[in-house]
Amino acid sequence: MKVTIIGSGYVGLVTGACLADVGNDVFCLDVDPRKIEILNNGGVPIHEPGLQEVIARNRAAGRLQFSTDVEASVAHGDVQFIAVGTPPDEDGSADLQYVVAAARNIGRYAKSFKVIVDKSTVPVGTADKVRAAVADELGKRGENVSFSVVSNPEFLKEGAAVDDFMRPDRIVIGVDDDADGQQARAMMKRLYSPFNRNHERTLYMDVRSAEFTKYAANAMLATRISFMNEMANLADRVGVDIEDVRKGIGSDPRIGYHFLYSGCGYGGSCFPKDVQALVRTAEDYGLPLRILNAVEAVNETQKAVLIDKIVNRLGDDLSDKTFALWGLAFKPNTDDMREAPSRRVIAELVRRGARVRAYDPVALDEARRVVALDFADDAEAHARIDFCATQNDTLTGADALVIVTEWKAFRSPDFARVRAALSLPLIFDGRNLYEPDAMKELGIEYHGIGRGVHESA
Repeated sequence: MKVTIIGSGYVGLVTGACLADVGNDVFCLDVDPRKIEILNNGGVPIHEPGLQEVIARNRAAGRLQFSTDVEASVAHGDVQFIAVGTPPDEDGSADLQYVVAAARNIGRYAKSFKVIVDKSTVPVGTADKVRAAVADELGKRGENVSFSVVSNPEFLKEGAAVDDFMRPDRIVIGVDDDADGQQARAMMKRLYSPFNRNHERTLYMDVRSAEFTKYAANAMLATRISFMNEMANLADRVGVDIEDVRKGIGSDPRIGYHFLYSGCGYGGSCFPKDVQALVRTAEDYGLPLRILNAVEAVNETQKAVLIDKIVNRLGDDLSDKTFALWGLAFKPNTDDMREAPSRRVIAELVRRGARVRAYDPVALDEARRVVALDFADDAEAHARIDFCATQNDTLTGADALVIVTEWKAFRSPDFARVRAALSLPLIFDGRNLYEPDAMKELGIEYHGIGRGVHESA
């Protein structure tokens, strides 16, 4: 099938590359010429394991192309995926300007039946706005071109997105009941048939329900994280180990083990934005979402939990302290720094006078960029942040180690080297990578999340 992907960001690139990989003829559009140049030169503007190889393979086979030509993109695809950004507006609602602009471009140039697929995470009712924008542009041209708007939300985990797309848990497709909607359903069924060969994974529903499903899924996952973080904070107070508790409740099949890890808060492009957008949608309908308001509040507080532990141990004035910091991206296997807890940790440490020596396996360049923006008005504070080439380099001259992202490379370091390098030695672990008893045996004072304080012997 001929497919157009509008937006060559995270969702668009993964969707386009994977659809090309099963034999479709895919045209990826982006209005950013720099991004298209990178892609046409064999690069990838984001870090996602396996994606570069899939793109290279399908470009070589002639099934995948990248362009800034809007008119050509509309002409190419019978199925038009809208995969542009929906950043939070000032009030927390999803900013749909890029979605609507993409829809208008389709209406401006469409000459034959188009299935227009909302792949971006969008609030309930967005399909109506897309439908109206396309119809308005067609009306201006005096054209009577049929189209149907479909909701097909993505369920991709950063760091495992290619595998998630190729072997999905479920495929959610929202379609209309009219004749155009049924034609769209048949085309979407054909498009996704390679992903249903083992068993049927597609869930068909109405468009508004599909839009809502994505938000509800992310809100549920965010709720589990914030719940466990609250339990972890209480565990610290009452003297229990949250890891034992996690195993105890996770063994209940009604609960399960997924998303039960406590830590220093969630970040990224999805959970913060989507929870806020769902809360805003509810407010528009006069229904406050008290649980989700609490989920968001807990997460904001949790991003400060490491700082609280550091201050409780070392005092508020950290001007004579240097901290090694491992992990900058909001999660492993990505360079995404959006809403990353590390940014909050760095800001708070530096505000208290500390120096920070930071490392991340893939996010160093992106971290340099966003941290420079964070400290644009405070050059003196910015000068106290060093980005190091290796995790061991961060230990030079450091008093304590702070762990913010659970990269595999951090799970089994040379603890003897860590202990010898740190002047205190002291570890504040925001992801509970280590066992407190093992740290005690090694002579390292260890502060995890919900695991109590274990001082060295």
